[in-house]
Amino acid sequence: MSGAQKIPAVVLGGTGYVAGELLRLIAGHPNLELKAVASDSQPGEPVAKFFPHLRSSFPDLKYTSQEDTTALVASLPTSAVLSAAPHGVSHALLDSLLTAAESKGAKPRVVDISADYRYSTAAAYEAVYKHPHGAPDRIKDFTCAVPEQLKTLTTRHVGHPGCFATAILLASVPLLKLGLIEPRLFVSGVTGSTGAGRTPTAGTHHPQRHSDLYSYNALGHRHTPEVTALATAASGIAADFCFVPHSGPFARGIHVTVQATARKPLKTAELVAAFEEFYRDSYFVRVGSDMPRIKDVVASNFANLSAVASGETVAVMCVVDNLVKGAAGGAVQWMNRMLGLAETAGLTAPAPGWT
Repeated sequence: MSGAQKIPAVVLGGTGYVAGELLRLIAGHPNLELKAVASDSQPGEPVAKFFPHLRSSFPDLKYTSQEDTTALVASLPTSAVLSAAPHGVSHALLDSLLTAAESKGAKPRVVDISADYRYSTAAAYEAVYKHPHGAPDRIKDFTCAVPEQLKTLTTRHVGHPGCFATAILLASVPLLKLGLIEPRLFVSGVTGSTGAGRTPTAGTHHPQRHSDLYSYNALGHRHTPEVTALATAASGIAADFCFVPHSGPFARGIHVTVQATARKPLKTAELVAAFEEFYRDSYFVRVGSDMPRIKDVVASNFANLSAVASGETVAVMCVVDNLVKGAAGGAVQWMNRMLGLAETAGLTAPAPGWT
């Protein structure tokens, strides 16, 4: 596809933090042209009201209703649909949009950032989220995976893994696929407050979270079954993940530490070299001997990893930005591949560093 071509892009669920990052990335994308931002709660309102930092890129852009957005997508021969709609909402919303598009012969490509199309069956989804899936017949049209861990996409659409899941999978799948460890992994992860969304709660309100660190949903986080299923699909190994998430006193970023028992004693240099080779062709994954820091990836689509070994114990550290690599950036990365663009298009900006 020519680099001069512009593909119409549409963002659904347009008022949250992830939607804001999608808009920021599209504003700098050489091949995507934003055509609509959908929000049934704010139709006709200026997008800059919710994202004043994007006013220079979208000074006159207003939210459209879901109905109008669906009609627009159905009128376009092809389009890039990026859904930041909430869990439990996105499945039916996307099913309705795709049904309307298909009836008109339109062929949109969709990346859903919610959890609604991450599982391969409705039963698996319902077991975690405790409510029926709104479009079970549509699940077969979606694949869920970290872009670096699936070479060939066989469906038209993608469900992007969660932010914690992205970091854990980047750190864990090489260990499993290369046969380096016993299939039982212990994961500790720390996330910034933006991972909980735009609406303040007792756990995310800044005065409550500032200068504090605490775990939540220990050994029961809803990303654990997602990680388990996706790690099995990517590595071919069924593993047990013991995950303890934490809330960190910062807004953006995720740091995970994965520990496991090696099948045979390893040296740190061997382990780091194995990860370097595994991700040798993955532009956005950087492996090194220095311990990764969140500030080196925040607001970028990069993931930094390092690893250490001591006899039969291994530890892998991974940092990502929860809103970019773990959500909007990973979604755009997938969309680039789906549209035949360079996978890196619009995503190569480095992290700001001093955030």
